[in-house]
Amino acid sequence: MANAKIVLVAVAIVAVLHVSCAAARRHGGGGIPAVMTVNGFRRGEEGGGPAACDGHFHSDGDRITALSTRWFANGQRCHKKIRITSARNGRSVEATVVDECDSRRGCKDNVVDASKAVWEALGLDTNVGEVPVTWSDA
Repeated sequence: MANAKIVLVAVAIVAVLHVSCAAARRHGGGGIPAVMTVNGFRRGEEGGGPAACDGHFHSDGDRITALSTRWFANGQRCHKKIRITSARNGRSVEATVVDECDSRRGCKDNVVDASKAVWEALGLDTNVGEVPVTWSDA
């Protein structure tokens, strides 16, 4: 009888922790601190060449990002969604990783380089240029 109660309590605790962690992920809890910068993903914009993930240029109206080299992880995050949360206003948005911000060629190690659409979805002014954010895999 005592063992059954212990098992039930353990199951209840695991369930509560699971729900709490899922809620934290949805609301930006526990994200990796980063600096978000503005990037152009169209041909001829400051982003440079075509995106590393697919060799294409993309619309600045798409919610897309380039991640610093270590976070890009040799392309392992290509076409995957990340959740970006503004440290200024707490808003969050999901965006797709399409490119690398090459840390071997001048990009800092803590950058989420985002399209104008990401900035707009977060309610941020692109003229600021850099803002503190957190990010996590979505």
